[in-house]
Parts: sequence; C-alpha cells; structure tokens
Amino acid sequence: QVQLVESGGGLVQAGASLRLSCVLSGRTCSTYAMGWFRPTPGTESEIVAAISWSGITTRYADSVKVRFTISRDNAKNTVYLQMSSLKPEDPAVYYCASDPRGERYSVNRNNYAYWGQGTQVTVSS
Repeated sequence: QVQLVESGGGLVQAGASLRLSCVLSGRTCSTYAMGWFRPTPGTESEIVAAISWSGITTRYADSVKVRFTISRDNAKNTVYLQMSSLKPEDPAVYYCASDPRGERYSVNRNNYAYWGQGTQVTVSS
C-alpha cells in the first residue's frame, strides 16, 4: 500500500507564495510519475502540474504556467509544488497523486493510482 501525505497549504494574501510538499511512503514502485491536481467547476479535477520520475520533463496547466513550479527529490520520496504570485482563482484543495506506470507523466487522472488527502490553499484578496 502506498500513502501520500500533503502539507504546506494555508491562508495567504494574493501575490504571496506557498510551497506544497507531498511525501510518499509504503510500497512505492521503482519509478513513478507525480502530479498535483485541484478541483475545478464542471470537472472532477484538473491537473495543475506533473513531473516525470527523473524530473526532466514537467507539464503545467495554462493557468499556472510561470507561477508554479513542480519538483521532486526521489531520495526523500517527496514532490513539491512551489506556488508564486497566488491569485484569487487559485484557492482549492490541492491533491498530489502518484502514477506507478513508470517514468513518463500522464495528464489523465485515471492513470494516477494513489492519492493524498489534500491540503487546503486559501488566498485572500
């Protein structure tokens, strides 16, 4: 069983920064891609950012490009989401998820087998 635990959420003012962390534990696969998701109106969730196992390739939603950065430290089984210039439309519960299929990330949430419990991000204007 794989467990993911997010942390780092909180209440900040618009324009501020936050860094989310997600730690994996349990029976992790040898290689796995990671993603951060958040619910959006009309959809179950959107992929905010994704990163390959090696960290070489990443992908971002258009709404967060330039402002957010995903990274990982495989030695610590941890993935990060650095969020800068937070906007009033960014508040949500942010979930990290693990895709155990291998190196490459997926933008399809159905490929992510393991999910954390989420961490709340709130932005005040």
